[in-house]
Amino acid sequence: MSTLSAGILLFLIMDPLGNIPLFLSLLRNVAPERRMVVLVRELLIALVVLFAFLFGGKYLLAALQLKQESVSIAGGIVLFLIGIRMIFPSKEGIFGGDEGGEPFIVPMAIPAVAGPSTMAAVMLLANSNPGRTVDWSIALLLAWLATSVLLVASMYLYRWLRHSVLIATERLMGMLLVALSVQMFLDGVAVYLRAAQ
Repeated sequence: MSTLSAGILLFLIMDPLGNIPLFLSLLRNVAPERRMVVLVRELLIALVVLFAFLFGGKYLLAALQLKQESVSIAGGIVLFLIGIRMIFPSKEGIFGGDEGGEPFIVPMAIPAVAGPSTMAAVMLLANSNPGRTVDWSIALLLAWLATSVLLVASMYLYRWLRHSVLIATERLMGMLLVALSVQMFLDGVAVYLRAAQ
């Protein structure tokens, strides 16, 4: 997997367009002068968490004695389910509604940006080719930057694109994520079958 494909994969999993309505609703009750500070703080926390999983994930996988192909197959299944949920979202949404106070870490940083699927994906990247940690770091940083730009511009983007266009775009991102997850699953199965021969 190239650095660009890894960045696109992480960007799709972070799902910034799908997170815009959530972020807008959580920031609605925050004082206008604090909104940007809270948003940037949460995005930085998410970045730190994801880098921790990128650099420490391989040790966790080694401690659990997991092979690359099992992680690839499991990651493909999880990403497939996330993609399906993006295409066919539930009415109650992913997170519960916290009406009061200023959000801190949950749910904006974790799990909206640095969710379980994103953590699993960075661990998978780090484990798939440990010698390319710099490439994976660049991919993660690019995906995070693109996500941050969209979320920071979310107020204007929401007015410009309207809710129906954001929903359609999220569904398209879900379709791409499903295709990527199937490829990840097939790659894991192929590696497993080669090793079993």
